[in-house]
Amino acid sequence: MSFLKNFKIVTVAPLRYSSTSTHSHRRRVVITGSGAVTPLANNAADSWRRILAGESAISKLGPEFKGLPCQVAAQIPKDSLQLDKHLSKSDIKLMSPATQLAVLAAEEALTTGRLNPKELSQEQKERFGVCVGMGMFDLAEVYGTWNQLQRGYNRVSPFFVPRLLPSMACGHISMRHGLRGPNHSVSTACATGAHALGDAMRFIRNGDADVMLAGSGEACIDPLSIAGFCRLRALSTAFNDNPGVASRPFDKSRDGFVMGEGAAVLLLEELEHARARGAPILAELLGYGLSGDAYHITSPSEDGTGATLAMKRALQDAGIKAEEVTYVNAHATSTPTGDRIESHAISRVFGDHTSNVRVSSTKGAHGHLLGSSGNLEALFVVHACADNQLPPSINIEQLDVDVDVVTKSVEWSQNQSRRIALKNSFGFGGTNASLCIASYSE
Repeated sequence: MSFLKNFKIVTVAPLRYSSTSTHSHRRRVVITGSGAVTPLANNAADSWRRILAGESAISKLGPEFKGLPCQVAAQIPKDSLQLDKHLSKSDIKLMSPATQLAVLAAEEALTTGRLNPKELSQEQKERFGVCVGMGMFDLAEVYGTWNQLQRGYNRVSPFFVPRLLPSMACGHISMRHGLRGPNHSVSTACATGAHALGDAMRFIRNGDADVMLAGSGEACIDPLSIAGFCRLRALSTAFNDNPGVASRPFDKSRDGFVMGEGAAVLLLEELEHARARGAPILAELLGYGLSGDAYHITSPSEDGTGATLAMKRALQDAGIKAEEVTYVNAHATSTPTGDRIESHAISRVFGDHTSNVRVSSTKGAHGHLLGSSGNLEALFVVHACADNQLPPSINIEQLDVDVDVVTKSVEWSQNQSRRIALKNSFGFGGTNASLCIASYSE
């Protein structure tokens, strides 16, 4: 080990950003379209409407889940989705359920953003990328294929492996529209969707693309997944007879999260590109912070350091002060430990300003979509910025945290000041992401 003899540890001062230099000269990233397929509705607008109304989409699981401790989930009503009206038989054969949902969400994001890839030149398509992830592949498909293999090698579908790959949502969306910009897939557990949006923002900011479709899809509600999460003691089991109130972030009687499924995709654009084509601008993505807990495979660090660092770094990246933020869309999944730790982290980040920051988690309405939670909830923040309405946390009977939680949909701001929010997402393995999102201002 003699080669270490002259090795010296050098301490480097933290990088400091100046809002008057670095931030004023870089490319701005705005959101011009949104699409979603959720347990609440098959589109973004109706999902947002039901969120504001405080409705729940959590229901009882079917007979195939009999005997499992958790008997509730937030499932997409498959009969109303009518996949065959949107996708060909070949598409359905080639795509996993999560990829199918992501493709549909991307189509809606393009439509609402009034951007038709067929009308773009080849050069424009080379500047148009996709950043769509998946937190967890479909365990039921793996189990089913294993059973088929026992009956013979030829029983295994040639599409088995491609259907499982988390990167295939990106692949199918890009192939469907001929998009040859960055093709980047993210898989960071429950922080996947937020990381996908942040990474896409950086691609545009750094000049790698002018337009990005970004988000995530997730569809893994099956007996094996539910059983696995039950064994981790992560799921709610105390409200099996009353599914609508099972997911209750920040409430004293919360006992675990409720699994959900769905997809959400946002259309991100460089500001001047959006202006040039007269695009509708819903909000602006200002900053992105990442961190690691370096603590435990499933539990957040008790002192909330990871969450605190992610939020502070998002603010630093955005070039704004903590006092300018007036809303935090929390990751809060309705677990006894996680919600408490996140609320403490919020208090540490905002200090004396905490009383002026309102907080909510929409998971009471749609459950926890795992890898597709951060992007769906960011979509709701985008619509909150555009509509000046804050989404509520529902099912709160006795508040159990020290932050100002929104329990009814309310007007965000009564004056013309810019509305700025943080959106948090945390995942197993201690991976954290925070996005800074604001109402659009010239």
